[in-house]
Amino acid sequence: MARASIKAGQGFAGGARSAVQGRQSVASPLAAAAAPEKQSGFEPSPWGDFFTGYLPEPLQRSEEWMLVRANELKEDVCMMFKSCNNMATQICLLDTLQHLGIDYHFKEQIDTMLSQILESEFFSSSSLSEVALGFRLLREHGHWVSPDVFNKFKTRDGGFSKDISHDTKGLLSLYNAAHLHVHGEPTLEEAITFARHHLRSMRGIDLKTPLANQVKRALHIPLPRACKRIETLHYISEYKGEEGYNPVLLKLAKLDFNLLQHVHLQELKAITEWWNSFSRNIGLSYIRCRVVESYTWASVVYYQRGFKLPRRIIAMMIVLITTVDDTYDIHATIDDCRKLHEAIQRWDESAVDILPEYLKRLYMELLITFKNIEDEVPANVDYNVSYLRKAFQNHVSGYLQEAEWSHNNHWPKFEDQVNLTSLTVGGPTLSLSVMAGVDRKIMKQSLDWAAGVPDVVRAGGKIVRFMNDIAAFKRRKCKGDAASSVECYIHEHGVTDKVAIARIDELIEEEWKILNKARFENHELLPALQPIIDLARSSSLFYDNRNDVYTLSTHLQETVESLFLKPI
Repeated sequence: MARASIKAGQGFAGGARSAVQGRQSVASPLAAAAAPEKQSGFEPSPWGDFFTGYLPEPLQRSEEWMLVRANELKEDVCMMFKSCNNMATQICLLDTLQHLGIDYHFKEQIDTMLSQILESEFFSSSSLSEVALGFRLLREHGHWVSPDVFNKFKTRDGGFSKDISHDTKGLLSLYNAAHLHVHGEPTLEEAITFARHHLRSMRGIDLKTPLANQVKRALHIPLPRACKRIETLHYISEYKGEEGYNPVLLKLAKLDFNLLQHVHLQELKAITEWWNSFSRNIGLSYIRCRVVESYTWASVVYYQRGFKLPRRIIAMMIVLITTVDDTYDIHATIDDCRKLHEAIQRWDESAVDILPEYLKRLYMELLITFKNIEDEVPANVDYNVSYLRKAFQNHVSGYLQEAEWSHNNHWPKFEDQVNLTSLTVGGPTLSLSVMAGVDRKIMKQSLDWAAGVPDVVRAGGKIVRFMNDIAAFKRRKCKGDAASSVECYIHEHGVTDKVAIARIDELIEEEWKILNKARFENHELLPALQPIIDLARSSSLFYDNRNDVYTLSTHLQETVESLFLKPI
């Protein structure tokens, strides 16, 4: 097979390295550290300086009034928990709160409710919808529930009964619940196949809204893998049509969304101003401007009030990863790659002397950015930035390995390629970034755990990497010599791209099982695990329909507008 010429995906951490040999660095003092003239060819961000000068329309009510009103509505919801004696009603309340994105206000009440359900006879219910909903919610919150709860819906021969084949709501609930399966659960594998078949057959009939929309979304992306913030946008618009609609919940959801939007806009302005200073100081014209897209990624992982620090750190890390990736991927010579790697491993101002002129300011800005992050961590937050710096250094070591492969025209084995690029896609670095949002009581334990790159971090990285590479392969961008996971599989096994992508889709399923299992392995660390799972879930936004909307960022524009510019 001829050497592939398809460029690997860019993603938030880019893809495999392109050819790096043969380019000359600019050493002339007259260049003032400017990058060589070669351009990246990436489309510009549609946002530019938009958010630095954006003045949103005045709120219909003052922010103070909205906060007071939201607190009043939260009290009303707390009363719902107290007055809800029926377990099925409680489960439906929790599901609605999650869909509307306001469950984070009621953690104590939710924990109490779930404990009560575990101790009750809830799963004796004959309702498929109720049993599946309870199964999903308990598993999502780290409580083990056996798949045997679904045996009552099976026939003597072991298959699911035809009696439930017309229960649309029940099948949808089953389909979503079963996607929280782990390895060795054939009942849930069968449940997915059974529910999918019957839900697809219903698409041609006249399903009522919003159920029809929910079925369509789930068949496209199962709920446990969907980006939660995007699901909230959908659900707020359709909740009025739900059976059991409660206007108090919708009012609170809309108030909360608009209040958070105001917070996010302030942060977007600040992070864009930081990017403008950073990009001006490094002076590299080939770097993608993706600061708004990076903040969007951060905000769908941590959207709640009180998480300004992790949002800022995540967004800055994605920007730094993109910057270094673009340098390795499309611009630097192999000697430049090695020197930049050496300097980053030394992490000292004196290391700037070994770098070519155009990389000196980039290197100094990296040091400054990490120091600034350290200074921004409040005294009452025990977040140790040295963990993050070490992860970033390891990340760049991976970039160098990819550059060496490319320089030597080396085809790595599929397994070797995946093991490396699932790390260089950003998993370990961003997993350390999201730890800035965990409670200080488990901060040190969480940092140590994430720094060890556990299986769940690798699994999340593989999901993002595979989806990134498939999107890149589908674009068939014919520049660069680096091979993606798709190309490596094709080369190693001598199969068509269709077969390779089908196999990689199967591997994505396996990685989701690892993520699902992690919920039950250490309940104390569940708050640290959840944002890592949300990073994987965010891939459904950035790589939906085999597209890379981080690189092709105009495709993300409507989502950005809905999240940050359009009050509900």
